[in-house]
Amino acid sequence: MPTYENHISIDKGDMVRPPTGRPVVYGTQGVISSGHYLTSMAGMRMLLNGGNAFDAVVAATFAAGVTEPLANYSLLAEGVFMMYDSRSGDLLSLSGQGNAPGKASVDFYKSRGFDEIPTGPGSDAPMSFTTPGIIAALTSMLERYGTKTLGEVLSPAIHHAEFGFPNYEYMLQRLDSPGTRQQFELFPPGGTNIFFDKGEVPEPGSLLVQKNLADMLKRMVAAENASTGNRIDGIRAGNDAFYKGDIAKSIADYSRQVGGILDADDLANYEAEYSEPIKGTFQGHEISSHSTWTQGIMALQILNILERFDLRAMGHNSPQYTHTVLEACKLAFADREAYYGDPNYATVPIDGLISKEYAAERAQQIDPSRACPTLPAPGNPWAYSAVTKPANGTIEMPVGAAVGESGNSSGTTHIACIDRDGNLVCATPSGGSFSKGVFFPEQGAAISTRIEMFNFIDGHPNRLEPGKRPRTTLINYIVSKDGTPVMTVGCPGGDHQAQANVQLMLNTLLFGMNAQEAVEAPRFATESVPDSFYPHVYYPNRVSLEEGYPAENWDALRALGHGDLVQAATCGMGATVTTRDPDTGVLSAGGDPRRACYAIGW
Repeated sequence: MPTYENHISIDKGDMVRPPTGRPVVYGTQGVISSGHYLTSMAGMRMLLNGGNAFDAVVAATFAAGVTEPLANYSLLAEGVFMMYDSRSGDLLSLSGQGNAPGKASVDFYKSRGFDEIPTGPGSDAPMSFTTPGIIAALTSMLERYGTKTLGEVLSPAIHHAEFGFPNYEYMLQRLDSPGTRQQFELFPPGGTNIFFDKGEVPEPGSLLVQKNLADMLKRMVAAENASTGNRIDGIRAGNDAFYKGDIAKSIADYSRQVGGILDADDLANYEAEYSEPIKGTFQGHEISSHSTWTQGIMALQILNILERFDLRAMGHNSPQYTHTVLEACKLAFADREAYYGDPNYATVPIDGLISKEYAAERAQQIDPSRACPTLPAPGNPWAYSAVTKPANGTIEMPVGAAVGESGNSSGTTHIACIDRDGNLVCATPSGGSFSKGVFFPEQGAAISTRIEMFNFIDGHPNRLEPGKRPRTTLINYIVSKDGTPVMTVGCPGGDHQAQANVQLMLNTLLFGMNAQEAVEAPRFATESVPDSFYPHVYYPNRVSLEEGYPAENWDALRALGHGDLVQAATCGMGATVTTRDPDTGVLSAGGDPRRACYAIGW
């Protein structure tokens, strides 16, 4: 019989505290996770109404542009997607990354006295306007793989923008910054009358209404409704309303008014781009991500290097484990700085970068007893590549000193969905920071400034060219087992993204954590690389450690040569892991407690 003590324990609660602060979300019909519960609910509405994962992610990504405006994401910005269509077998990368406008050339900037692309905060923000890409990617995905109309997927976003949704703490904390106020005042009216209450930060629970944003979306739906063709014709009409109609004219007019470089031709000529993913392997799994117009293959390089070490024996988040992962990240960052760029414009030795032989060579540079105090030199992947090396095929980026603040402290958002048919889709949309960009009043959104990531170095793969995609930090992954996609992985956070995604994959594939355990586990990151964002600050030998990382490890890391250890609130925020068991069809998802993320299952 139960003892008296057991009766008391059961009556007052569990005898063992749950391993995570939030439960794993399971389902059989569909799961979706995102940066806000209303974003997730927008996608779930599509699933409940007979839609698939593509419909859900399109609806959720549109909704996030309304409900997560302080997550550095706007519908005048960009996004990257990984997707698997179970019906056709398509496993693809989709680029909704905006490109450099036609006027954006190195000569243009140098003629105005700039040695690099300037951006905000400040009056130079219009110099880094980037062609919006997210809407083209979403309409293309809906047309090609979805089942719903544009009006159906836009319904939640329009409702929340037109009638309002409750302001929440995470958003208001980021609104309450001098940079946001100053940037709004510099380009009046900015978003002051929309997001502030008589100049003050609103109270949590008060309604945020975004009439102009709603109007822009309603004009796209009106164009769809005016189309006399089929579902696809209607979606294309809505897309054209944004890129070639009155919305495009309004965007180009305001860009010209504030001294920006974006014009109507840039919008009319933009198209989202599908491509075959770059693939690597780890622990019997195949990992698919984007090409070098992102930093996506960094994770493939890092995992290849880490395969040479017995990480499981070291122990999760032990000093030796942390040291080894950090040093592998530095090696991949060195190669990112030298070799990554839009492969449509540059010759990149991708096959060499992700080869196991090259990884074995790079792994030998890791000293198990001593940290590299600076960014290492790039390696020579050309030796393992079938691609012909150009005359200046290895270029070391100059690095400076620590100036200002890193862009990693703030993040964007991430959305992932799996449906009952085994379709997997994940999205990392971003761009349009209030504190550094320009708010376009007629669209009710801030425009992306991501071309700040280009450089002016002759021969470099990420050198600025009109029409080229900047080497974006945005990434996400699909993991397959025995040829079947079984997991999505994503985590926003600037240069922390690749590092966080590697840790999420190690947590699941190596240490067997479930979707929620993987995202809640404390993370760490090296800052020993020039930041991708202007002004490209560099902190040699700095390591950020999240709260919850074992305090007793700090001294051991210092003894290994990691001299500049800092406590960080987050090392990547908004992480999401979703999984599908191919044998049972059971789905799972996690939601990152570092911000207002929520997962929903059905």
